[in-house]
Amino acid sequence: MNKELENKGRALSKLLRHQPDDLEMDKNGWVSVNELLEKVDITQEELEFIVTTNDKQRFVISEDTTKIRANQGHSIDVDVELKVTDPPEFLYHGTSGKNLPNIRNEGIKKMNRLHVHLSEDMITAFNVAKRKGSPVVIEINTFHMRADKIKLYLSKNNIWLADYIDPKYIKTVTSGKIIAGEI
Repeated sequence: MNKELENKGRALSKLLRHQPDDLEMDKNGWVSVNELLEKVDITQEELEFIVTTNDKQRFVISEDTTKIRANQGHSIDVDVELKVTDPPEFLYHGTSGKNLPNIRNEGIKKMNRLHVHLSEDMITAFNVAKRKGSPVVIEINTFHMRADKIKLYLSKNNIWLADYIDPKYIKTVTSGKIIAGEI
């Protein structure tokens, strides 16, 4: 993807996940495609390209193609209609090693987002973490979370979401260097 489209994708993310500015957004995070095209100065073709080629599948266009929203990752209060789902036995959270002391003491918090983000594999978690420096991947025991009636959700783009991860559910922490094959 060229730099201009990459910047337009970032603008979409900001508007649909964090700061809709003057876009009219419904309670489920949907906005008018036409209104968004004007706001971001993007063509329909560019928008469709960004939506279909985004490696994290951050966006979805409605079946009638008139609306668009972000699948997850919001810091604004929207209901993307998540369903409680039983996850695999282990999920993974990627972060920076500098966060580990706080995580071990206080758990994984959603911070300025609506949910904690988890993935089904270490590589995806590592790729998230490496953007943050000194990457580590935390393995979460969801078997125990389910036994404790903790709700987990699966977004449309296969990101697992939780409200909070208590430190007692942390199984292991793996250095990003090990995952990257540097050790």
